[in-house]
Amino acid sequence: MVPPLITLEEHFLSEKADDVKKLYSEQLGNIPGVSEKLADIGPIRLKSMDETNIAIQVVSHGPGAMCVSQCQAANDQLAAAVRAHPDRFAGFAVLPMADPDAAAKELTRCVRELPDFVGALVDNRAGNGYYDGPAYDSLWRAAQDLDVPIYLHPTWATPEQTDLLYTGNFAEAATLSIGASGWGWHSDVALHVLRLFAAGTFDRFPRLKLIAGHMGEMLPFMLQRIVNLSPRWGPRERPFREVYDTNLWITTSGVWSIDPMATILRNTKIERILYSVDYPFGKNEDGLRFMQDLEQSGWLTPEQLERIAYKNSEDLLRLKVTTHKSRE
Repeated sequence: MVPPLITLEEHFLSEKADDVKKLYSEQLGNIPGVSEKLADIGPIRLKSMDETNIAIQVVSHGPGAMCVSQCQAANDQLAAAVRAHPDRFAGFAVLPMADPDAAAKELTRCVRELPDFVGALVDNRAGNGYYDGPAYDSLWRAAQDLDVPIYLHPTWATPEQTDLLYTGNFAEAATLSIGASGWGWHSDVALHVLRLFAAGTFDRFPRLKLIAGHMGEMLPFMLQRIVNLSPRWGPRERPFREVYDTNLWITTSGVWSIDPMATILRNTKIERILYSVDYPFGKNEDGLRFMQDLEQSGWLTPEQLERIAYKNSEDLLRLKVTTHKSRE
């Protein structure tokens, strides 16, 4: 019996995000009904959750850069939905990542003033800029002081990155997909985590909590290579293996094969693995089948399956599942 589920990478698009919506041409053109689902934080979403054993959905804005006022409006819209269904929804704040001080301020507002905001889900870059510079210490400090995680979510390749890395002798549709969810998104988040480590971010903020989706954005599969080579990157207070075990969580979002779990269960603490879907780009039904396949694999005890399904998220985000139902 699949336990109740908590999901962490579940998106909406706010009423003020018309410019962001233009980025989704590839998804909107290939995933039926996704536009309607992105606009909904109510009955459509709840019906799908009920049908697929999801007790709580932690909702976040879809990737795409937004200014301070747009972020505030999106977070206020999400807060109203959480307030209407406090036992079913929680929120990850969207932050204006081009302005790290403003991002720290908005994270603090959301966690301290809005109902059931349990951290933030942010774009992996601000344009061509990553967050390993000293300007972003204000954000990392705020996250550590508030004791909430930052979900580092892939974002769109810039024109410079697209020209250099993803444009080739193939269709534009392939360029868009390879540069995004087909490959580039995931390698770019892994690169960002390594940059943060190499820059000493985890030394300065040893209690910082980061989440990486999509089976860890390639990190688990290169883990031993990174562990072996990262001592060359400069002196650090803690080796990468310790940072991986202490500061990082990974989710299953959008990867509907249990094959990667064979590696993850061998090199990642069970307490650090979280179930997620990537709704509505990923289907809740596919996620439920994945959990059924994982249960039937025999790789996990019932207690371990429960940890991945919801208990690890309860511990990390201080949530509590109250709708205890299971599905075959």
